[in-house]
Amino acid sequence: MPLPAPAHAPQHGVMSTRFAALPGNLRGAILMSLSALVFAAEALFIRWMGDRGIPTATQVLFRAAGQLVWMAPLFLAGGLAVFRTGRVGMHLLRGLSSALTWGLYFLSFTQLSLAAATVLSFTNVMFTTLLARPVLGERVDAARWAGTLLGLAGVAVMLRPGTDLPLFGVLVALGAAFTWCGITLTSRLLSRTERTDTIVAWVGLVTTSAALPFAIATWQPLGGVDLLILAVFALFTPGIIWLLTEALRAGEASAVAPFQYLRLVVIAAFGWAVWGEAPDGWTWLGAAVILSGAVVITVAEARRR
Repeated sequence: MPLPAPAHAPQHGVMSTRFAALPGNLRGAILMSLSALVFAAEALFIRWMGDRGIPTATQVLFRAAGQLVWMAPLFLAGGLAVFRTGRVGMHLLRGLSSALTWGLYFLSFTQLSLAAATVLSFTNVMFTTLLARPVLGERVDAARWAGTLLGLAGVAVMLRPGTDLPLFGVLVALGAAFTWCGITLTSRLLSRTERTDTIVAWVGLVTTSAALPFAIATWQPLGGVDLLILAVFALFTPGIIWLLTEALRAGEASAVAPFQYLRLVVIAAFGWAVWGEAPDGWTWLGAAVILSGAVVITVAEARRR
């Protein structure tokens, strides 16, 4: 005779059923919005850890290790078989792109305001558009070209003569956006032949291996609070990918993808409230132009797919 279910089980089941009963695009929008909140939390943790003196390489190492923790059930279930592939070189390139992107992205938050670093990270979709045809052989339509030109114009507005944005910080942020293309493009190539769990497993392995030497070289003694912060950071950040995947599974990409940009609102609000960061009007104008271009490309790309 089965044991009676806990008192809270029916309520949980009702909530799950109600969520599943929602229209697909609404469920996708909710999940994508949640991913934006987790993305924003990641940026806030990066700034917080930087203020506490935790080296960027240490942050990247824990971020990468968190990916492996999330993959632990697959390792236990299938062993090393999850790494079986005929495209080791492409997996290495995918992992190194992630490690380099995370390193530059994290570093950008130590050089720029939270809002500026976040806005410049959105230019990754413009760089991906520029490389889509030569790398993937994709036809780039007029909407994606328009969004790219719009985004580049926004960068020019932000970098106008007399801007107070530090050039090094801007170059670091744009470098992260450019290497982000390596993640996007290699993921597309790998997805044609590889399983998702194999891709994610290789990413965790390569990024951890790549970050480890830099973390050792820049290691500083950490207190218990710092280690706790790093542990929490490592455990929640891989959830971004899960939420993004589930959001795109639930709804139409063109309808739900733009919700990822909600993270700018959250990040800018916390940057002002906690750190007193208030970008000037020109910076906000450039941000609006870049964001518009990113949304145009995102929607056009989603509809194409």
